[in-house]
Amino acid sequence: QVQLVESGGGLVQAGGSLRLSCSASGHTFSSYAMGWFRQAPGKEREFIAAINWSGATDYADSVKGRFTISRDNAENTVYLQMNSLKPEDTAVYFCAARPGGSLLWRGNYDYWGQGTQVTVSS
Repeated sequence: QVQLVESGGGLVQAGGSLRLSCSASGHTFSSYAMGWFRQAPGKEREFIAAINWSGATDYADSVKGRFTISRDNAENTVYLQMNSLKPEDTAVYFCAARPGGSLLWRGNYDYWGQGTQVTVSS
């Protein structure tokens, strides 16, 4: 069983930054692909960013150039650095994991964290 725990959410003003962390346990972290998603009130959960085991990355157009996903395989942690935040970035942010770590995935994740709230005020 894989456990994922997000942290680092909070309230920030537009233009500000936050760094989310996702701590993983229960699997060989370095062999898993990891992703970040978000869900705003009344909207479906959407893909934000993905990273494979070697550090290759993929981003949704809405966050490209502002958000950076990274991972520390020694610490079993994946990060999401969010800069130039906008009110429309307000959502619950989730990290996710799945086997097939050599690839980049925009969906079909097997394991999910509980989410962390990010609120961006205007």
